[in-house]
Amino acid sequence: MNLLKLSWTYLKHKPLNTGLNIIMLSFGIAIIVVLMLLGSQLEEKLTKNAENVDLVVGAKGSPVQLILSSIFHIDYPTGNIPLAEAYKISKIPFVKKAIPLSLGDSYATYRIVGTEHSYVQLYNAELREGKLWEDKYQVTLGSVVAEKLGYKTGDKFYGQHGMAQGGHFHEEDAYHVVGVLEKSNTVLDQLILTGLESIWGMHEFHPEENRNGNVAHQDDDPEEDHHEYDHRDEEKLSHITKVVSFGDSAPVKIPEGLEGKEITAILIQYASPMAIIQMPRLVNSKSALQAASPAFEITRLFSLLGVGLDAIKGFAWLIILISCLSIFIALYNSLKERKYDLAIMRSMGATRAKLFLHILLEGMILTTLGGVAGFLMGHGIIEIFIRLMDTKNESGITGRVFLEEELWILLLCVGAGLLSSIIPAIGAYKTDISKILAEG
Repeated sequence: MNLLKLSWTYLKHKPLNTGLNIIMLSFGIAIIVVLMLLGSQLEEKLTKNAENVDLVVGAKGSPVQLILSSIFHIDYPTGNIPLAEAYKISKIPFVKKAIPLSLGDSYATYRIVGTEHSYVQLYNAELREGKLWEDKYQVTLGSVVAEKLGYKTGDKFYGQHGMAQGGHFHEEDAYHVVGVLEKSNTVLDQLILTGLESIWGMHEFHPEENRNGNVAHQDDDPEEDHHEYDHRDEEKLSHITKVVSFGDSAPVKIPEGLEGKEITAILIQYASPMAIIQMPRLVNSKSALQAASPAFEITRLFSLLGVGLDAIKGFAWLIILISCLSIFIALYNSLKERKYDLAIMRSMGATRAKLFLHILLEGMILTTLGGVAGFLMGHGIIEIFIRLMDTKNESGITGRVFLEEELWILLLCVGAGLLSSIIPAIGAYKTDISKILAEG
């Protein structure tokens, strides 16, 4: 007697009841799987992108916004800070390394970041082709940018003012692609990297932008002043990153004439454990700038999100509990309907243990099918959502990964199926053959 086949045959005889139990259970499991996959991958990527950065210094505002814009590039900057102030902070003995960032432009929604070569070294990224930028308006593309735009070394494009589509194009000076980075699974993959002098030159020496950042009319005819200004400052501009470097070899004296220059933020690595306590307090109290700790802000961000996620998880576990209760009721009711069949099985030689196991197998089949369907549904929802909402796959989240915790959920579901079946199975075990056959 094949008990597994027999149990499945009984379940197939009630397709509506069986299907409803499987759908309810799979729905609850799918919710939990989606939350687990999203939470795990987001936390992993946030931690990986911020693991080498101890502190971010930028303009006053929301510290979370400063972290999101300067490390993860998924929010707007809090503003710009004077280059002279940032430079002074970089020379504090607590600072081992300080990397400048200058934001404000983009191309095809990919951010153009003015920085130094140390920013690439921060993530141990390697070149796929070409080289890192060296001169003004040279750029090195992240792997995703190059892949999605189809660009390679030798191509050129015009940057766009602002972080989103619809901004004014800087058509006077084109960026030239000199290199493409290898895929690193970090934020670098979605960035266009260039030197600080490129960002300064693009914004400070264009006549079509006035001091308020507005676009001037064509009849203003500022062409003559534009050429005169470029001629006067071109030599100074070409040496900015060589003179004002945030590396170990940077000179102490700030060159004259650079007080008006600005950057967006600096990423800092500490030189000693004491800096963890001293640096944030020093920056926040002794300057007009703001210091934000990535580790602290990420933890705080996840704690805020965790309240909502826990509520959704609680709802999912409630659905699973209801589905297990439904399985129990279905098996208990079917036991009453099938008591004559069970008595016939006993009269044909089936032992009490086999009847007990027969009912347990029905519960395990239901929960196993519900669990597998829930896992497939959860991974499928992630894949569909990413393809619909994140067409460029900039987040890097995928449904094609499996977590160890998912196996424990499956085992838990099977265990819940056993518990739901045990009372009906005990009833089958206690079947009184003579009484039931006499009644029949």
